[in-house]
Amino acid sequence: MKVLVTGAAGFIGSHTAEYLALKDYKVYGLDNLSNYYDVSLKQHNAESITDTGVKFIKADLRFPEQYQDLDKDFDFIIHFAAQPGLSKDSTFQSYVDNNILATYQLIQFAKQQKHLKHFFNISTSSVYGKYARVSETVAPQPISSYGVTKLAAEQMVLSESRQQNLKASSFRLYSVYGPRERPDKLFTKLIECALNDKKFPLYEGSLKHFRSYTYVGDIVKGIYNALKVHNAIDGEIINLGHFEKHSTQEGILNVEKILKKHIQLDNLPARPGDQQETQAIIDKAKLLLNYQPKTSFKEGISKQVDWIQSQKKSSV
Repeated sequence: MKVLVTGAAGFIGSHTAEYLALKDYKVYGLDNLSNYYDVSLKQHNAESITDTGVKFIKADLRFPEQYQDLDKDFDFIIHFAAQPGLSKDSTFQSYVDNNILATYQLIQFAKQQKHLKHFFNISTSSVYGKYARVSETVAPQPISSYGVTKLAAEQMVLSESRQQNLKASSFRLYSVYGPRERPDKLFTKLIECALNDKKFPLYEGSLKHFRSYTYVGDIVKGIYNALKVHNAIDGEIINLGHFEKHSTQEGILNVEKILKKHIQLDNLPARPGDQQETQAIIDKAKLLLNYQPKTSFKEGISKQVDWIQSQKKSSV
């Protein structure tokens, strides 16, 4: 089976591309290597997945001409590429271009495929809004440009399924963490602050925010299971996350305990668009995908700490 993974040099995309290649899928990983964060980290991810057999392609999904040299015989497309997060440096236009326009162009490409079996859109719990602790049947109420544009992208993909132009589904992911996590995300920042004796930037009120932190390996296995049952999930929206929730404060305490170091805090004003609480309702994923997240909160953080420390040693 031939799979195109977009955003393949990013955090979750790289893990998914790598896993599928090791499962003997013929994987093509596409990424534009944007400078949203340090490009060298993405280049390192690209090199890592290439070592497992993934064919890496640098291309920008926003521009139709960049699809011209791509193959036209993919069995699956898994769409991770997006403008992520709540960065103050990201403009509304960047969210529109990278989340809506890029997805539209990818859909047009997908409809040209001769034997495409399924288009998997990767969405986010941010579409639910301030409190993401509901099932897939509840109407989304996003409160950020990120959430709004990801919801629009999701609905564009699913509209093609409704019109029977594509078989497609969308996965709403919950607070994924682990090795290769972006440098602007919680645990990477916490671990780096602890190791380098720097203050951790804490947004007002976020100490008591709760999240369904989900280890990246569990997410990847859920997506792998989805490929195997793709015929049964056309048109479906499915939550993928861990059923437990933990506070930011618990995250800080766990990192401190694992590294045996105290993390100083730099208190900052509240961040607009931040979610107050998420808790993944995954009954549907369990039923349709046999999805079972097994990595505990502490175990996942320990794995991420080990990975970051190993990367530092290898770069010396």
